[in-house]
Amino acid sequence: MNRLYHVPLSPFCRKVRLSLAEKKIEVELVEERYWEGDSEFLRRNPAAKVPILKLDGRLMSESAAICEYLEEKHPTPPLLPASPELRFEVRRLVSWFDDKFHHEVTTKLLYERVNKKVQKTGYPDSANIKSGARAIKYHLDYMTWLLDQRRWLAGDQMTLADFAAAAHLSSLDYISDVDWNRSANVKDWYAKIKSRPAFRSILADQVSGFPQPAHYSNLDF
Repeated sequence: MNRLYHVPLSPFCRKVRLSLAEKKIEVELVEERYWEGDSEFLRRNPAAKVPILKLDGRLMSESAAICEYLEEKHPTPPLLPASPELRFEVRRLVSWFDDKFHHEVTTKLLYERVNKKVQKTGYPDSANIKSGARAIKYHLDYMTWLLDQRRWLAGDQMTLADFAAAAHLSSLDYISDVDWNRSANVKDWYAKIKSRPAFRSILADQVSGFPQPAHYSNLDF
């Protein structure tokens, strides 16, 4: 049985889930409480991180490496363009969201509001939340600038860059931390993404103690 060990609101897990679903690779989702340091989990990945994908008889970790593996083994439908120049742009934007956006926004909002409560590590830090709320405006404006020039974030076709961005924004949307009225372009882009069949399981996620907001799974917002 192919399995993905994951945490529902982890954007890194969601990026892998979207890639698997888009390529129609079926896996069993196994929720992993990685912060508890279970010995069996640590044997699967000594780095104590999710996602971990069990596929083709292999155990794989690190979301970027997993997505590249999926692209090479299952190239249809493609999530990386053909040309080196366009592939570079996709990889640059994936890094933007998984590094810069993650540290400036996701860790300041999602981790403070959700992770601390779930992991019982304290109370939200209001300074971090204010910092994340400021930073997300900058990132939404940057996405607006990109989408003013392109159909999708990295070019004229949907790519892994769109999935990386949507993975982070969907996690934050679950806790109502995205102002979709800030940019019509970004709102339209997200509506296209979340209407895809690959997004269905993500829209069905339920996190104990954090009920979905009314708009979260509404394809028309």
